[in-house]
Amino acid sequence: MKKDYLICIDGTMERDGEQERERVQLKTRGGFVHKDGNFFITYEESETTGYAGCTTTVKASQDGTRVAMLRYGPAASQLIIEKGVRHVCHYDTGVGTLSLGVAADEIQCELTPNGGILKFSYTLDSGTQELSRNLVTVTVTK
Repeated sequence: MKKDYLICIDGTMERDGEQERERVQLKTRGGFVHKDGNFFITYEESETTGYAGCTTTVKASQDGTRVAMLRYGPAASQLIIEKGVRHVCHYDTGVGTLSLGVAADEIQCELTPNGGILKFSYTLDSGTQELSRNLVTVTVTK
């Protein structure tokens, strides 16, 4: 994988409404490709993220209807965020595996073949209870 793009990820997790907020920011080098109506953002995880040895790919549809976050390696997981659809996804925490409900709040794809911004938010649930609302902004620059 060519690492010729700067990938900046800004994520915020809200629990209990907005009373608890946790923010994570990551800047790394990675790959970026536009193919068959989708954008692929790929980067290697590090010890800083807690997923050393894993590779993450964010696949965003050009029309802004779907985002898939796929992590490969020792702590594999997949989250599918799609407008109007609740998905049940596999998520490995590194200590154990969970099945979580994932429902999109919004997806804004302002990516072009040269980079740009992808914003999306989604809720995670355990089937009976909402666990968190997550807001993510991914900026890709050459």
